[in-house]
Formats: sequence, structure tokens, C-alpha cells
Amino acid sequence: MDQLFKNTCMQCSKVITQAYSTSFTLGIKTLHKKFHLPIYGIYGFVRLADEIVDTFHGHDKRALLRDFRRQTYEAVEQRLSLNPVLHAFQCVVHEYSIDMAYIEAFLKSMEMDLDDQVYDRALYEEYIYGSAEVVGLMCLKVFCEGDQEMFERLKKPACSLGAAFQKVNFLRDMKSDYKERGRVYFPKVDYGKFSNKCKAEIEQDIRKDFDDAFAGIMALPRSARMGVYLAYVYYLKLFRKIQGLPATHILKERVRVPDNTKFALLLSSYLKYRLNAI
Repeated sequence: MDQLFKNTCMQCSKVITQAYSTSFTLGIKTLHKKFHLPIYGIYGFVRLADEIVDTFHGHDKRALLRDFRRQTYEAVEQRLSLNPVLHAFQCVVHEYSIDMAYIEAFLKSMEMDLDDQVYDRALYEEYIYGSAEVVGLMCLKVFCEGDQEMFERLKKPACSLGAAFQKVNFLRDMKSDYKERGRVYFPKVDYGKFSNKCKAEIEQDIRKDFDDAFAGIMALPRSARMGVYLAYVYYLKLFRKIQGLPATHILKERVRVPDNTKFALLLSSYLKYRLNAI
């Protein structure tokens, strides 16, 4: 395969990542350089699918997602795609032996977003697994670099971290998810009756996910640890900010972590890393 084409495709996924997520880009930059392009490759794929279901209003999203699924499987099977993001992704899939079941679970969760869902516990857990946990598992495959024993040992905390991130996103985006897309992901939660008690119960569940994830982060290879830790502390900061606000605030506006706070988290994380505290 032409290396120039591969590198150009990887750069396309990098541009997408940088355009859509400053915090994720910051986290990638703190990983060892060898992990940069593979993680950009995963993010680019995830971002395209997410854009189809979240923003392509006025288009046939179901047909677009169906075609995206077809192109994804063809890219993996043929080891080639003229879609640069899919070509970059299939390179990562083959190089790091990413299980096709993870890809299928992810695409299924994206498909779930096309329908008006009332999420019971089972659907909620299925959605989180496909939309977030498997993305963490794909990244873990990259970080483990073929060490299957390490991968198996860290699978559960990787899933917990992905779940924590997604649930925090659900709380942060509760207003826009409901107003713009008609979605409430939390089981048995009525948007119009969202209370502090309901919010506290959700937060208790998220807190457990963060706690379960931490030991796994500390067990990652040092070359990957700081980047994942930075994502962890960023989301933990966002989570604690949400915890400090009443339910009525969550329903009114999106909670954010200011850029200066993000950079402060980066500096403190880097200092801990250099002192071998993480």
C-alpha cells in the first residue's frame, strides 16, 4: 500500500479531531508519538458516524448511516478505501487487530440514535457499551500493542472509563439532546420532572465508574498513561462542576470547563507524570 496515501488519510483524521475536540486533541498530544496517528484514526471514524446521526438534518440519515456501514466493512475487507477517514481507520483495525464486534456494536448504537427511544436499563447499557465502551476498547488495543494478557486485564476498567465519559456527556448535553433531538438517555427519567434527587442518583453511578476506571489507568503502559489520565481528570473536573449545580441549571445550559482550566489540568498532570506520581 502506498505510504503517502496512508499518511495523507491519517492526517485527514487528525484534522477532523483537531477541529471537533480541543480536549481530545490535547489528550492525544500527551500520548507517546507512536500512538498519535492510530488514535486520530479511531476518532475520525467515530466522529463521522456521530455527525451523520446528530447533525445531518434534512438528509436521509438512515440511508447515510447504512451506506457508511457498508463502506466501513468494505474498507476493512479490501484493506482500502477512497474515503480517507475509512482508509485510516481500516489501517488501524488491521495493525492492532481490532475486533469487528466492537465496530458492529458502535454502529448499532449510532443506529439507535435514529429512532425515538425510551431507554430502559438494558437499552441504556447496550447504547453506552456501543457508543463509548467499545471506543475505549479500540484505543486500549492500540495502547497494548499486541499484549493480549494486558488487554484482557484492562478491559473492564477501560469500559468503566468510557461509560463514565458518556454518562457525563449525557448530563452535560441533557438540554440539547432533548430540545434538538428528542432524546433522554437515562432510564425512566422524565425531562420535565428532572430533580436534584434524580440527578444525585445518576451521579452516584458515574462516581462508581470513575473509581473503577482509575486503577486501570495506573496500570497502562507509561507511554499511554498520561494522555488517558488527562482525559480522566478533565472529565472528572467537568463531573464535579455538574455535581455542584442544581438540576434546573443542567436543564438550562451546557456546562463547560474553561480553556484556562484545561491547561491548568494539563500542567498539573504533566508535573505528576514527571515526578512518577502517575
